[in-house]
Amino acid sequence: MMAQPEQSWGITPPISIQLPTPEETYSTNLLLEELRRQNTFESAAETKKRERVLADLQRITDEFVKRVAREKEPQNEVLIRDARGEVFTYGSFCLGVYGPGSDIDTLVTAPRYVSREDYFKYFPSLLQEMAPKGAVTDLTTVEDASVPIIKFEYWGISIDLIFSRIATLKQFPPHGQLNLTNNEYLRGLDDRELRSLNGTRVTKEILNLVPEQSTFRLALRAIKLWAQRRAIYANIIGFPGGVVWAMMVARICQLYPRAASATIVTKFFQIMKAWNWPLPVQLKHMDEGPLNVRVWNPKIYKSDSYHLMPVITPAYPQMCATFNITHSTKAIIQRELERGMEITMQIKDGKLEWKDLFVKHTFFTTDHKYYLAVIATSTTKDAHKTWSGFVESKVRVLVGELERHHSVAIARPFNKGYDRQHRVRNDQETEEVQNGSLAYLALDEDDEDEPMVKKENDAEIKAEVKTEPDPAIKIEDGEPADPQFKPDPEDPKVKMEDIPALGTKIYTTTHYVGLELAEGAKSLDLSYQVNAFKARCSEWDKYDANLNYLSIQHVKNTNLPDDVFEPGEVKPARLPRRVAANGGPVISQKKRNASSEGNPPPAKRPQPSLQTSAAAAG
Repeated sequence: MMAQPEQSWGITPPISIQLPTPEETYSTNLLLEELRRQNTFESAAETKKRERVLADLQRITDEFVKRVAREKEPQNEVLIRDARGEVFTYGSFCLGVYGPGSDIDTLVTAPRYVSREDYFKYFPSLLQEMAPKGAVTDLTTVEDASVPIIKFEYWGISIDLIFSRIATLKQFPPHGQLNLTNNEYLRGLDDRELRSLNGTRVTKEILNLVPEQSTFRLALRAIKLWAQRRAIYANIIGFPGGVVWAMMVARICQLYPRAASATIVTKFFQIMKAWNWPLPVQLKHMDEGPLNVRVWNPKIYKSDSYHLMPVITPAYPQMCATFNITHSTKAIIQRELERGMEITMQIKDGKLEWKDLFVKHTFFTTDHKYYLAVIATSTTKDAHKTWSGFVESKVRVLVGELERHHSVAIARPFNKGYDRQHRVRNDQETEEVQNGSLAYLALDEDDEDEPMVKKENDAEIKAEVKTEPDPAIKIEDGEPADPQFKPDPEDPKVKMEDIPALGTKIYTTTHYVGLELAEGAKSLDLSYQVNAFKARCSEWDKYDANLNYLSIQHVKNTNLPDDVFEPGEVKPARLPRRVAANGGPVISQKKRNASSEGNPPPAKRPQPSLQTSAAAAG
């Protein structure tokens, strides 16, 4: 009897179909132990809690669909009796790689007579009405997003709840029988509904396209933890998000269909480091579908050819999930893949342990000397959620502008922002906070876990916004001195009377961008890039000058605020002052305001390029 041919996974034959060796199995067990030590698995009780939350959401969804059926067809008893929706998950929960504190990305689907307007009209109130008392907190709705969403916490678990109708069905089959990977269910939907369905469809396809799901899940847990620790995990900022890392790991599983998880992780770094970008990572050949919609094709669509590291979703209509990646973030990802490859090879040789792969990034401690701080400020909590989210979504645009500057080699955004709250008493304090001061940090009255009001040394905190008056980078001893930002001559100084009064409580979110200067850089004038970013943000239709403010500041590594460092991390320190032969400090004639009497120099005036170019976005 002839042997059955080996199943082929993906768009190419496998590289190897070898079974794991005893050493590879042992290494996988060590990897599993390390992931447990790193707290990437949650307890069985917490998982049961998630299942109860999803069961509640399914019960609420069914009642929601029944209410709409009663309103729209009150005489149709059969429709009302059998009315039901279906709740799906996507992302890390659906993939089976969630951990403590993970949110649940959730999709509500309903028959064709239920509209998106119905969803936002009924579902929020039904959540409050049908959930146990106190279970639902922090509920917000975002109806006009590209993927409209209801966000809330249910028993402390963050839920992102999106919606789509299925236009081809007036009645759903029994629970568990609706298969969203069927392309026919895409007919009759608008763009927002198609985007809403896409997450679940992509996640299901990924799981269907890997040879062994348990091997895939363990390897993906390792890669997710590595990417998070190395600060290269955030789609909105310009790094791969969770689904992209999942597709990349899935491709390695296809190439080594019988390998153990430890081998998949090692091969991941070897293959992805050497990947011939922009050759796309694809899990399957392109599907033909029922819609007249655009699918990723760089031969037809020129904009698709600009994608630097294309990773293509497997569900129709296929899209590039990495369009956000910039030249800088690509360079950082490739550096980290190189580091990962070197470490995993030494793990394989017994010279290092798996914990060495998961060592935290050094973005703030040693990676950069110069940073930009992008500070979004708002007067109310609700306004800040909207404003800070918008600014966050545009940071990658600023990065793209910065990296095109001839004096900037790499502009690396940190993969998360820092949310802070402040109490101010007057306009001067307001302006200081808007421009980066942490002197007035305040307790969040709505969150008892927040630190108490703290007042630190003003000179140290205000140093976050300190910039030098000299507009050029000077080269001293072969190394650039501090980069300075020239003012835009057409951008007048902002006066306090022009700035809206922000009241007593201010909310800020700060995103940090690390700068690597090009070799031989002697000056750095970023006024054009800063002003272009300011203009883009101020043109947003939801921007309100009475609520929102935007500032961009130059920050030296020695002036970074304390809260970006974790316990045990060493904050960069200023070099000790040179001592003259007489025991006193060396007096530099190049420094302005230096005191020959040994007294502290007067405070330096704010550098106008960042105060005026990047002041309020208005």
